[in-house]
Order: sequence, then C-alpha cells, then structure tokens
Amino acid sequence: MPCNTPIIVALDYPDAQSALQMVDKLDPGLCRVKVGKELFTSTGPAIVEALQHKGYEVFLDLKFHDIPNTTASAVRSAAELGVWMVNVHASGGRRMMEACREILERSAPDVRPLLTAVTVLTSLEQDDLLEVGVDIEPMVQVQRLARLAQECGLDGVVCSAREARALRGALGEDFLLVTPGIRPIESAADDQKRIVTPQQAMENGSSYLVIGRPITCSDTPAKALAAILKTLQR
Repeated sequence: MPCNTPIIVALDYPDAQSALQMVDKLDPGLCRVKVGKELFTSTGPAIVEALQHKGYEVFLDLKFHDIPNTTASAVRSAAELGVWMVNVHASGGRRMMEACREILERSAPDVRPLLTAVTVLTSLEQDDLLEVGVDIEPMVQVQRLARLAQECGLDGVVCSAREARALRGALGEDFLLVTPGIRPIESAADDQKRIVTPQQAMENGSSYLVIGRPITCSDTPAKALAAILKTLQR
C-alpha cells in the first residue's frame, strides 16, 4: 500500500539487522524510510532491496557530489535500485545537476526516482559557512542553491524547515521541500541546529519531514510515529 503521509524515518544505523528490526515495528503505509551513508556503506544495495521487500519506499540519502559524469552515473545506479528518491549536493553546480536530471529522463523516464538537491546542511550555521569561504547568511545561500536546483529541473531540495516558508513563496507549490532537523517539541535537538516541530514544518510549506531519533530511539516507535502524525491532523 503506498505511503500517504509526509514522514520519512531516518534509519541511521550501522548494520542491516538494526534497521530491519526498526522497520518491522513501523508501517510502510504510514512512513517512508531514509537510507544514509552509514547504513548504505556497511550493507550496500541489499538493504534497499530488503526494505522494498517489506513494502517501504526508500529515500537514498547519499548526497552525491562529484564531476557531472560520475554523479550522473551514481544517480542512474540509484534509479536501477528502484529507490523512491535520491539526492545530490546543489553546490556541485548546474552542469552536475542537469547531467543527473538528463540521465534519469533517458534511463528511467516512467519510473524514475524523485531527484532532490541538498542546499545547506541543517548542522551548519553562519560561522560554519564562513570557515569554508561562504560569507553570507545560511538563508541567502539556501535560496541561491534552491533556485539553481529548480532551474536545472530537479524535483525539489533538502533544506531546513525554517527556510521552507520563504522557499515555498519563491519557488511555487509544486517544488518539493524535504526537511530534516524535525523534532517534536519535547525532543532534544542533538546535533541539529536549525530545527522546528513537525506541525511548524508543514505550516511553513514542507513537503516531506525527515525524522530520526524521536522515532527510532523511542521505546515504542510506532506510538511515537502515530503521535507525530496526530499533531499534523490538527
């Protein structure tokens, strides 16, 4: 059954067993799942196939960033895995993003994954950007990269939900905004800096909410997911 909620559960685990034990406690009709660098590096494509076998749509969050040909080939490989969404770094530039879009249009025009771009990582603040030579506020850089991604024909961007309202107004209703750094009001911020609650994120214009520890570190993950979904129904 296709998922009909905006929740993407981040499976930030070091091994397949832990990830699969977690998804067995959840419902693929109520959430999608995200496979990031740690889990994919330790398990390879097999974890994606195992999750799909359990009925989950998979966001492959590897944030590809390389020369255009290499990145496009990686995106094509992700499409061949049948993932629901794949992402790249918008800072890879126009030629890289266009190459990724074009290869998906050629190789999987009917069943291609959603292609999104990371703008500014939610762990970064202005001082962090300054240290790498970006002497502007995070919001300005996010807007610049998001507009470039849209111009390149991507489906959306990964951004902080704090920036979603401005991006929604600037980029229209059809452009996807995938927002990590989501924390229910009672949860700890952990290593995320630019965070908001699920309800605030949706009100700001987010399309999808990436949520990890508030669900996966709960004693009752299914109840934690249900509680978050309930806040979105108000």
